[in-house]
Amino acid sequence: MEGVGGDQKRYALLMAARDTDYVKKEYGGYINVFKNAFADEGETWEMFSVVDGVFPDMDELHRYDGFVISGSPYDAYGNDPWVLKLCSMLQKLDSMGKKVLGICFGHQVLCRALGGKVERACGGWDLGLRKVCMVEDLPPCGFFDGLKEIPPTLTIIECHQDEVREVPMGAKVIAFSDQTGVEMFNSVHPHHILGIQGHPEYTIDILCNIIDRLADSNSIKKEYAELVKSRLQIAEPDRKFWLKICKNFLKSPMNLMTDSLS
Repeated sequence: MEGVGGDQKRYALLMAARDTDYVKKEYGGYINVFKNAFADEGETWEMFSVVDGVFPDMDELHRYDGFVISGSPYDAYGNDPWVLKLCSMLQKLDSMGKKVLGICFGHQVLCRALGGKVERACGGWDLGLRKVCMVEDLPPCGFFDGLKEIPPTLTIIECHQDEVREVPMGAKVIAFSDQTGVEMFNSVHPHHILGIQGHPEYTIDILCNIIDRLADSNSIKKEYAELVKSRLQIAEPDRKFWLKICKNFLKSPMNLMTDSLS
């Protein structure tokens, strides 16, 4: 599988959270959670712990075919030095036309870096499964090509208390929900930026562990935690479809994504 310059495809995971004991024990770290979700055979995936100030070399950015920004317990609108540095790097990647997929915090910080607006969510915590609605006038997106049919609604795992209020100039809202106005957005010329508020990479067990930790730290009420977990026992996210969307985005040729505009 060829990437930039004819070599094998190479991706960078910009990790904005630290491994939990559970994820280390069950998956060997978040890098494996993301590789299990998005990687194909023959690709190289490298993780950079941006939350700890570890970033790719700015002179090496051109060597990557795509970048993925993870979720985080930190605020995307905060002014932590690493958040500001991440915003600067995302602006650089945008100017280079590099593919960037932002998930949860990644979705929010990507929006902020490109001139959008992120704030604390009006509805408070959104935990569990959420039905996401595609906009009726769905803009042409090359990364939807190859999908037989795009359902009007898709269920995804959510775990956030912040939200995108305004997308950057030149970006379009692709999906929304009854809780969050911007569940997914992408850049238009070309489609090299994609933000998803939910967690396509998460499994139910990872979410349940997060819910337990939030309840133990009194970030959420234990009654709410038990309610959310009980609902997870009777429904499932449309994970396979979300992973197809993400992988199509990361791996579709840029000319295909640009041609879809014409």
